[in-house]
Amino acid sequence: MRITQFYHNNRVHLGLIKDESIFPVDFPGEMIDFIKGQYTTDSSGAPISLEKVRFAPVVTAPSKIIGIGLNYQDHIQESKGKVPETPLVFAKFPNSLLGHEGQIILNNRLTGKVDYEAELAVIIGKRIFDCPESEVMKAVFGYTCANDVSARDLQFGDKQWVRGKSLDTFCPLGPWIVTTDEIPDPQSLNIRCFLNGRVMQESNTGLMIFKLPQLISFLSKNFTLVPGDVILTGTPHGVGAFRDPSIYLKDGDEIIIEIEKIGRLVNTCRTL
Repeated sequence: MRITQFYHNNRVHLGLIKDESIFPVDFPGEMIDFIKGQYTTDSSGAPISLEKVRFAPVVTAPSKIIGIGLNYQDHIQESKGKVPETPLVFAKFPNSLLGHEGQIILNNRLTGKVDYEAELAVIIGKRIFDCPESEVMKAVFGYTCANDVSARDLQFGDKQWVRGKSLDTFCPLGPWIVTTDEIPDPQSLNIRCFLNGRVMQESNTGLMIFKLPQLISFLSKNFTLVPGDVILTGTPHGVGAFRDPSIYLKDGDEIIIEIEKIGRLVNTCRTL
């Protein structure tokens, strides 16, 4: 199943993706209610062309957006970092969420070094705490594309990552969630990032240092995970900050995150 959220009449609606169209779901709640199991997949109304839809983030009010740093060996090498002994965890605030085709806002009063990071995002489907690796994947609802947009000057200047990762619009998610039954092996997905049509990142989720069972189990041992929680699983090499010369996002740029079996998350940039 491929399911997303979209705006209609100033309200968020759920829709199933089929044949390049959205079929509205006859359900009064939002995605997290749907994930909790209080749902129906009955369609209501006529299908809507994807070109006519204004997408919302695939979840709009998660209790947590959890980021993982330095989870690909090649990214560690380009950043001259060290392989972490345990997952490197940070947070992004919900105000950073943005939907497919939304605009990433570049606030020049705060930052002049905004970077992209292509990532596989995990959407949690069940409440878990202290869950063993052998059981933890049963708690996953599905997967989506994410862009862990980062203000590098704030991130590195603050000596911690939350502010530089949490500015408004700095967490595009989408275009939809693909449920686990359609992706039996999430550790074999090609992942790419395009900036104005140029390939900037190209890798495979199989190259993660901490694979999903180990990563999600580790997180659950530290804090309870609940339906709708988002886990950004790390980015591969090719980010803009560590290129020579560095490349940062600018007004009018188009940034695309593409993950095999999921789709393409497309956003443009606008200077505030």
